[in-house]
Amino acid sequence: MKFANTSFPWFNRIMKNSGFSVTDKLTEKYLVKDHPKKQYKSTNINVLLNRVRTEKKNESMRKIYFSAVASTGLVLFGLLIF
Repeated sequence: MKFANTSFPWFNRIMKNSGFSVTDKLTEKYLVKDHPKKQYKSTNINVLLNRVRTEKKNESMRKIYFSAVASTGLVLFGLLIF
């Protein structure tokens, strides 16, 4: 006996009264809702300038590290060949 072919009237009543409506869920996202007022964000220029300075420092340090590693690699490569 297959479950889909059998009828359970008690189960159908329970599922119909469960409070879940598919049409309500589908139409809910299209309904106009009260949107909160726009909150304007303020930015502090000092925070932005400090962030730019720290990013510049980090970038320069990365460049120095990269050049040091590259030169060390070239020196080691040169010593191994000659």
